[in-house]
Amino acid sequence: MTRVGVRDALVVADLRVSTLTGDAVLRGVSYDIAPGEVLALVGESGSGKTTAGLAALGHVRRGLRHDGGSVRVRDSAGQATDLLALPHAARRDLRGSAVSYVPQDPASSLNPALRVGVQIREVLDAHSYGDTSADRAARVAEVLTEVGLPGDETYQRRYPHQLSGGQQQRVGIAMAFACRPGVVVLDEPTTGLDVMTQTLVLDTVARLTAHHDAAALYITHDLAVVATVADRVAVMYRGEIVETGTPAEVLRAPSHAYTRTLVDAVPHLDADTALPDGPEADAALTVSGLSVSYGDHAVLRGVDAHVRPGECLLLLGESGSGKTTLSQCVAGLTDHYDGTVSLGDEILPASVRQRSAEALRAVQYVFQSPFASLNPRRTVAQSVAVPLETLTDLDRAARRERVAETLERVRLAPGLADRLPDQLSGGERQRAAIARALVTTPRVLLCDEVTSALDVSVQATIIDLLCALREELGTAMLFVTHNIALARHVADRVAVLREGRIVETGTVDAVLGDPQHPYTRDLLANTPRMVS
Repeated sequence: MTRVGVRDALVVADLRVSTLTGDAVLRGVSYDIAPGEVLALVGESGSGKTTAGLAALGHVRRGLRHDGGSVRVRDSAGQATDLLALPHAARRDLRGSAVSYVPQDPASSLNPALRVGVQIREVLDAHSYGDTSADRAARVAEVLTEVGLPGDETYQRRYPHQLSGGQQQRVGIAMAFACRPGVVVLDEPTTGLDVMTQTLVLDTVARLTAHHDAAALYITHDLAVVATVADRVAVMYRGEIVETGTPAEVLRAPSHAYTRTLVDAVPHLDADTALPDGPEADAALTVSGLSVSYGDHAVLRGVDAHVRPGECLLLLGESGSGKTTLSQCVAGLTDHYDGTVSLGDEILPASVRQRSAEALRAVQYVFQSPFASLNPRRTVAQSVAVPLETLTDLDRAARRERVAETLERVRLAPGLADRLPDQLSGGERQRAAIARALVTTPRVLLCDEVTSALDVSVQATIIDLLCALREELGTAMLFVTHNIALARHVADRVAVLREGRIVETGTVDAVLGDPQHPYTRDLLANTPRMVS
């Protein structure tokens, strides 16, 4: 072991990783993080940021190999250990105690069959934390309190499914900080969370990093989050760090062309409205008095909304507000509702099973995960053709022609038609899912958080695509999201949903420029912004 400077809790030097066939994944990556500091590692999908983050845990994924360089972690006595030089068992022993990990999806770190307190206690037991069992029990309660959750026995006895997404993520953070590690790697921990919950998680990360004097590597594609949580930023492109600096330096005056592209792709709340008001016409979709309850719990409470042909209504709300339930009612996927869903002048049956083929062709759904609509065992062309096989009388040749036209419309290269979904990038998969929804030329397109898991540059291309398709086809669009920053880039009007009620609706300029409801003002206040 060698001694490192007092500043450095984690030092990565000339790290090189390649595939087994010799293709470079990381090309001499170097960075350091001080105790109490947050370094954001930014880059689009495929840039190498997750590989670099896992290497900080002394882990190289299957199918990759470590070609050189070091990952040194300093302990409290100032001694530095190169994780990648240790035997596998020794590396494993250090994970959770010296270095720890918070995944993007809390379900990846939480066992659904175990109570919350038991799961945190298992981390402490595995690393022999403290001197006694009482020490570990006290630490479970303490670390829950540190992440802003109750530490009492009643809360510890909850199962993960009894917690909200934000609570699950904070339990994951509690597990990561339980043994007071010197280094914490956080891999997109706020992706998919609404802005209010995201703010709580970001505050938790910043507070615990400072409180425990831990070095945090925060992997993200969200530059607005970077401005909120990071002390420094490192931008990755094709396996290399191409720019490093403070958030102000990197986001205000990026020096590398790739960084400038990332910054330009970020949606801004104060951007000019990208789209004019929708055309005046009879509504393509109307929801009247929609109410949904599960037992005594009301999810939707008398919701009224409409979308005109060629118009985009952005349905905005945090987790649990009812926005996905509303879109599923429109699609016929949730049929136990009161009220009506109308397509033009026609009231649609509540259940998708009772709707006509014409109605099914007219209302199509794009899910957050493209795997929800793409069969992993079918090629892209085969998956896109399914609605034509079940909802039209087109023959095979006509179906093949329509599929090719639709794939071209969503800007997918012809050569991708015969690939399986896992052979595509995230953005390509989402384009394929959009093609599957568009192949029946629907009158209404329901987009449910379709960009939440995409990096900013891919997100921008998907938004541009949807806007172009709406203009070309005159499709009405209900765009469900928790990301208010997308409003000016995709929507004509905004409806704000809170606890099952629409509390505010209006044009994008009116709602964002002069919000009337306190909840809308809170959403705007809690939305991360780029450095001004």
